[in-house]
Amino acid sequence: MKALKIIRSIVLVILLLAVIAALSLFLYLRRDIKTLRSLKNEGNGAYTMDYDSDYKLDKFLKTGAENDEELYSFIQKELMHGFAPDEDTPDAACTAFVARNDKGNVIFGRNFDFDASPFMQVYTHPKDGYASVSTVPLLAVGFDKRHSPADGLSKENIPLLAVPYFACDGMNEKGVSAALLVVPVVSTVYDENKVSMNQTVAIRLILDKAASVDEAVELLGQYNVYFSNNLKSHILIGDAEGNSVIAENYDGALQAVTSAEDYQIAANHIAYNNENIFESPDSLTRQEAVDQVITDSGNRLDMQTCQELLNSVGLYNRDKSDRLQWSVVYDLTDRSGRIWPRRNSSASWDFTVSEK
Repeated sequence: MKALKIIRSIVLVILLLAVIAALSLFLYLRRDIKTLRSLKNEGNGAYTMDYDSDYKLDKFLKTGAENDEELYSFIQKELMHGFAPDEDTPDAACTAFVARNDKGNVIFGRNFDFDASPFMQVYTHPKDGYASVSTVPLLAVGFDKRHSPADGLSKENIPLLAVPYFACDGMNEKGVSAALLVVPVVSTVYDENKVSMNQTVAIRLILDKAASVDEAVELLGQYNVYFSNNLKSHILIGDAEGNSVIAENYDGALQAVTSAEDYQIAANHIAYNNENIFESPDSLTRQEAVDQVITDSGNRLDMQTCQELLNSVGLYNRDKSDRLQWSVVYDLTDRSGRIWPRRNSSASWDFTVSEK
């Protein structure tokens, strides 16, 4: 009888320890679980997610990453509990503009062209940064047209915890917006006294830390930026006051290219000194098409015009398959916007970014 009591006591202790361990694990992972549970399939290869977890940008900024191996190592250790995301970078050709809508609000429009894969609109609320919404091609974390995020809470979706580091465009609560666009050349000078990051982390830096275009440019100047998979790019940045620049790493320095007009357009060619260096002349053609629509409207674009414009300048592959992944219009004045997949404007949804 005494031995039975001892066995029961041992079993109870083991069960208690198991409960404590399970509870501790849940508490440790609860924000990640909440993040992944918020995943919503919007259809047409589009997803949304509310990122409740701490993606530790401030910790990253202390040491940075000088190459993709270091970046993915940080993400694997700090965000994904040892799981490794697949490494891939989309080859993109895009068009973007900063203009005004029919109410006079500052708007930022952009489309994103690349090979078909799912994309995500992610909402972030960092403790020591600005709330924002951003768009991420899920190819960057291992998903493609044959492999989409799983329904429900699934181990397969753990790579989604990495998405804050792979934003290609977005808008924050201060009305600052930024978008990456591929260019054929860059020219940078490495400063060993600066922390390094890739181009998508640079977008995250702007969204989390900049309250104006000037602040965004100043922040970019404090870091080395390398280009993942040698995918060179520049950044169109706009703010709620109507300021805008194209930030280019060119001629050995960070160049902030402004516009002589009350609007600004970026595509896939170098804008610095109007050099217009491109790999394909369609970049200039797309810019001219956007310029024509803006000037014809007197720089007052309603939403329907924006949707038709962004759809019309989206690219196709040589086999006529569509490269347009998403288009989005951010209202920097109202901190609102509309996004839609492919050229499917009827599948759009509206969104807002609120101050924390």
